[in-house]
Amino acid sequence: MNLRLRYPLARFSAWEGELCRCANRVGVRPWVCVPLQVASRLGDGVFWYALMAALLVFDGARAREPVLRMVLTGLICIALYRWLKGRTSRPRPYQLYTDIRLGTAPLDLYSFPSGHTLHAVAFSIVALAWYPVLAPLLLPFTLMVALSRVALGLHYPSDVIAGALLGALVATTVIWL
Repeated sequence: MNLRLRYPLARFSAWEGELCRCANRVGVRPWVCVPLQVASRLGDGVFWYALMAALLVFDGARAREPVLRMVLTGLICIALYRWLKGRTSRPRPYQLYTDIRLGTAPLDLYSFPSGHTLHAVAFSIVALAWYPVLAPLLLPFTLMVALSRVALGLHYPSDVIAGALLGALVATTVIWL
């Protein structure tokens, strides 16, 4: 690696590791950990499947297009997420830092990008394009999912930011189709 890049990257990595440690010290407290674990587990997909089902039940035929776009968004996100995880193979924070306690079991081996955040942002943007009234529910939930990934020792802040940016890109592309 180029010497001019190595030092700034090492400094960024150390800074990001310290952010993970700080978030994890707060995130492992029971009164914080339990809500974060719940948000993380719901972000596995349960929340989004339930939302799509609820939209179909309560809004009938008008919900077909947004739900189909959410399904398309999910398929694209899964393909992108798997491709990137396989290429980057970035270890998770708890694997590198012995003082970071794992708050919940990971779904896979690698850290980059945060698939939970990728999906949460993407699904929220698509859903809100048709149902802006859901913002008070979806925005806090999406934020909780993103925060949970760092606080529970599963991701670095850059994984979460990358997941959010990719999710926004996928969602806006699917909306424009």
